[in-house]
Amino acid sequence: MAEETSWFSHYLDDRPREVGEYESYAELSDEGSQEVTVVSVESFLPDELLERIIAYLPIASIFRAQSVCKRWNGIVNSKKYISTNSPLPPQKPWYFMFTSCSEPIGYAYDPVLRKWYAIELPCIQTSNWCIASSCGLVCFMDNDSRSELYVCNPLTKIYKKLEELPGLRFSDCYSALAFWANRVSRSYTITVVKSKQVAGNFFQWDVSVHIYDSQTTMWLSPVTEVLTGWRGGDESVVCDGVLYFLIYSTGGGAPENRHGLLSYNLSARSSHGQLIRSFIPVPCALTCGRLMNLREKLVMVGGIGKPDRPDIIKGIGIWVLNGSVWQEIARMPHKYFQGFGEFDEVFASSGADDLIYIQSYGGPALLLFDMRLKHWRWSQKCPITKRFPLQLFTGFCFEPRLEVNP
Repeated sequence: MAEETSWFSHYLDDRPREVGEYESYAELSDEGSQEVTVVSVESFLPDELLERIIAYLPIASIFRAQSVCKRWNGIVNSKKYISTNSPLPPQKPWYFMFTSCSEPIGYAYDPVLRKWYAIELPCIQTSNWCIASSCGLVCFMDNDSRSELYVCNPLTKIYKKLEELPGLRFSDCYSALAFWANRVSRSYTITVVKSKQVAGNFFQWDVSVHIYDSQTTMWLSPVTEVLTGWRGGDESVVCDGVLYFLIYSTGGGAPENRHGLLSYNLSARSSHGQLIRSFIPVPCALTCGRLMNLREKLVMVGGIGKPDRPDIIKGIGIWVLNGSVWQEIARMPHKYFQGFGEFDEVFASSGADDLIYIQSYGGPALLLFDMRLKHWRWSQKCPITKRFPLQLFTGFCFEPRLEVNP
């Protein structure tokens, strides 16, 4: 891989050499010079034990270990190691950032080492593709034609192209992509919520849920429902076996009712009328909402709109859904809100584990919030530069893992 697109290439400067070769040095004493032989303790370790030791390193250090010697390089790149060893303890989620004017080459942020690494993504061609991630895997769907769908590991570059969803090629519909992977069985589920306007009626939208199961490799479309006064959008997530997606008012309602939340139990396979009965109002007037799965709990990061002008943002809040009630967890402090871009009513946000990333579309600034510590902080400055005034920045969160593949 070319140096400019390899996020670990700066670790690979040294030529691998054999470990276990004896090295000597001269030790001087009063009795004269004496040559002492030094033997690497590592040379006596069996491969199985060395594999477990390497597994405790951060992901970036595991790639760096490849350049230590031929033996380490062979261990890290062996199919046996990749399939049976995951980093211990589990890694913090990374954030991949790229721009609207570039190829799918961007930078991934490691919150532990606080470093950015250049990565070239497979499969994806432009930044406007739908993206969802879970347990180290990332799902990409062409947002224009909706004819291409991939699941890949962004670190190993191993990917699989899936059969497209029949009947999804519509230019006049909204699609919300969600992806959930099982950590134990490593199977995964993909959901697409399609929203298409009913012919001749702006206030009525046909909303359907489509589900792909990696074990059966089949698509199912268990529910279709016509919503009046609401339409689907591009925001959805799966938490604990339940699909959640935001809906948007098509007009005629109160300002605070611009958004709502619907849910669908993926195991229930319920029929007509299930969606609208699950309606949950959002906690306040929102300029936008971003849904994410943090430890199988539904979390929403939203732009808080003014009561009389819901399209004007006055802050950013974080909520967790408990049953059908939203619990506010935090609000972005004013000093971060000013630096983030207080006039941007929409923004990107995603997260995993206990970490939430919030990014402005207008620049490469990236803000982190730790749900467990209730702590805000900026990331290190991203190497991406702004080339022209209308350039947009976007990104997504993923877990860095080597042992999972589609």
